Amino acid sequence: MSKDASIQKDAMRVLKLTSRTFYIPITLLKPKLKRTVASAYLCMRAIDEIEDHEQMDSETKQYLLRSTSTLLKTTFDDEKYQQLIKPHKSILPEVTLRLGDWISVCPDEIVDKIKESTSIMAEGMADWVEKDWDVKTEEDLDDYTYYVAGLVGLMLSDIWKWHDNTETDRDLAISYGRGLQAVNILRNQDEDAERGVRFIPEGWDRDDMFAYATTNLHKADEYIKDIKTRNILLFCKIPLALAHRTLNALKSGQEKMSRYDVETTVDEIINE
Repeated sequence: MSKDASIQKDAMRVLKLTSRTFYIPITLLKPKLKRTVASAYLCMRAIDEIEDHEQMDSETKQYLLRSTSTLLKTTFDDEKYQQLIKPHKSILPEVTLRLGDWISVCPDEIVDKIKESTSIMAEGMADWVEKDWDVKTEEDLDDYTYYVAGLVGLMLSDIWKWHDNTETDRDLAISYGRGLQAVNILRNQDEDAERGVRFIPEGWDRDDMFAYATTNLHKADEYIKDIKTRNILLFCKIPLALAHRTLNALKSGQEKMSRYDVETTVDEIINE
């Protein structure tokens, strides 16, 4: 097996370990598109693991995120990246340690766009670490969800355009990511509270957050109407359907969807 094929195989293994939501949709994509989206997801997940790390202090997170952002702005130097993370190697997950590998398997024609999006995300995440994730207003919430999820939507739109000239609305692409993130915030509210983080604006109650999530998910429904390529449409529909149903489960007092409901939802969409 060539080194490139070996890394691609590893990418799918690590993807399966890190994402319940996106692993199945990514496997449904055509080979080159699958490799691209897997690479993009893993690059963003690599920096997300730094932002969320429970054992790392704020200054270290900011330094790592901003330094990584800078490295992504030019030809990525994995040796410099390895030097950067070396003091923290024992506590960082594989997905973060191997950022250079994920970049290496991305097709040359789109890799600069993936690096650019990941660089912007890393800088935005560093700013929010510095602010201690202190969301006071709806504008703050929009800003936070833009950097951690809206950018994913934009990056996907760039990939669809590159792949087969699929045109999608970029504002709706941001809402696609933002809607999925809003559901995550609602689902993880108690867990976040335990670590002293609250992503819900001051003066808002849970109903306001449900309304915010619902508004963005409706815009996400509009986003996918522009997509005609079946495997791309399936990719987008699965996380969106899971988000809608998770929101309904949360509204009815459940903590999350059951595994059976998740599998049923995925099967329904694949067999439509």
